Amino acid sequence: MHFSLLTSVLEITLLAVCPQNRGKIKMLKTFPEVQQVFGKIGRAETATDAAPLMMVETTIQLKPQEQWPDPDKTTRQLMDEMDKALHFPGIANAWTMPIKNRIDMLATGIKTPVGIKVSGPDLNVLQSLSLQIAEAMKTLPETLSAYGDRAVGGYFLDFDINREAAARYGLTTGDVQDVIQSAIGGMNITETVEGLERYPVNLRYPRDLRDNLEALRRVLIPTPTGSQIPLTSVADINFKRGTDVIKTEDARPNAWIYVDIKTSDIGGFVTLAKQKLAEQITLPAGYTVSWSGQFEYMERAAERLRIVVPITLLLIFILLYGAFRNITEPAIVMLAIPFSLIGGIWFIYWLGFNLSIAVYVGLIALAGTAAETGVRC
Repeated sequence: MHFSLLTSVLEITLLAVCPQNRGKIKMLKTFPEVQQVFGKIGRAETATDAAPLMMVETTIQLKPQEQWPDPDKTTRQLMDEMDKALHFPGIANAWTMPIKNRIDMLATGIKTPVGIKVSGPDLNVLQSLSLQIAEAMKTLPETLSAYGDRAVGGYFLDFDINREAAARYGLTTGDVQDVIQSAIGGMNITETVEGLERYPVNLRYPRDLRDNLEALRRVLIPTPTGSQIPLTSVADINFKRGTDVIKTEDARPNAWIYVDIKTSDIGGFVTLAKQKLAEQITLPAGYTVSWSGQFEYMERAAERLRIVVPITLLLIFILLYGAFRNITEPAIVMLAIPFSLIGGIWFIYWLGFNLSIAVYVGLIALAGTAAETGVRC
């Protein structure tokens, strides 16, 4: 599951097939802090929501905190209680905020703080690697949950039309496909208008004539002679395993591993995770691993900071030189900057904070303040 939190709204995205979704919703409603729970499975008919069928999302709306039985309980504590109550085989839990969830999906496609993308030519190998990496990640103490993509985890019902058998009855492949489309799949034949609302009218066989394999084989097809033959006379019907969604980046198939962590030190976790992967996983030739999620943001920011920080220091020196019109005094003022940064780093250490983009920006501002103070002195 993938859980997300925003003030009074908690969103849960189940990252696996979840037939017990109704049971989970009922279980979540038992928490006194919960006001409403909404569930969604599948995807909308839009290119902006490329969610596979295996993704189930549940949105939880919480009551105002003053109405909770324990007003001192934090949202994180409530999430931990829900996480313990919603442990089911085959389901991985991950918590995030609704708006942040959508932003992360648009930016990197990964909803969890850390994501691992395995790329290579064979989907079966990608699935095997994703499962191995997910198991390796679960061995780390900082891992809250890990779930690997089932790249070929979908089941499909294949209709293999026998052209020669259909021709003996005077049928074409299109005639057989029309029956499969209209009688089994359903066909929109008209549209009903109710005020300002419009609804399509879909026609197909009743459920008891198409809800199992034997019933599908007995679906009747009209022939040019006026007789009707069962579908099994001109087509083979079988279940096959395949992929429900194919992820690609740089023109290569991908399998993703979603990793939710207990710590806020994403960089430190990724360092340990890379060591674990190097020890336990051997990648075949032609397969690569890349790290994504919030860690990807950190890497991008770190690359920019390698450029921004030297430019900032150079600009400070140029401004000081413009004020003093010599090299000696700007150099003396610039000597105060390293000492101020050292003090800031020690202060961060004493408070137990982790380095983040906001901390780096604060250190840059500290350097500017130290230079300004040196000028006044």
